[in-house]
Amino acid sequence: MKNDSGTKSATGLTGSGSRDWIVQRISAVVLAVYSVVLLGFFLTHSNVTYVEWSSFMTSLPMRLFSLVTILALAGHAWVGMWTVFTDYITSGKMGESAPRLRLVLQTLMIIAILVFLFWGIMIFWGTASVVAV
Repeated sequence: MKNDSGTKSATGLTGSGSRDWIVQRISAVVLAVYSVVLLGFFLTHSNVTYVEWSSFMTSLPMRLFSLVTILALAGHAWVGMWTVFTDYITSGKMGESAPRLRLVLQTLMIIAILVFLFWGIMIFWGTASVVAV
């Protein structure tokens, strides 16, 4: 079954447009709160040293919050990019090659999101030998 975009019955993240919309909004709130927490830390700590920053970021609450934020970022990015790809890379706009191009772009996006997801988890939960560049 096709819709106006020329996309077969594919799903975003959850299989439902309404649930994807909710995931997008909740993840945006998580990302905003995380940003406010980091901004608050810098506003309340002048001349932050490595020891202060390290102990703040490696505390259990911040590690858990960072993990939730990394997962929220992955979900937010996937829903957003899936929406962009299905809205703008359509047969009507790009011809018959659109489905193949969309598949390639979505595959690359999934790979990139998974790499960043696992890299972020390794940074916060890995051993001390993991280097964040």
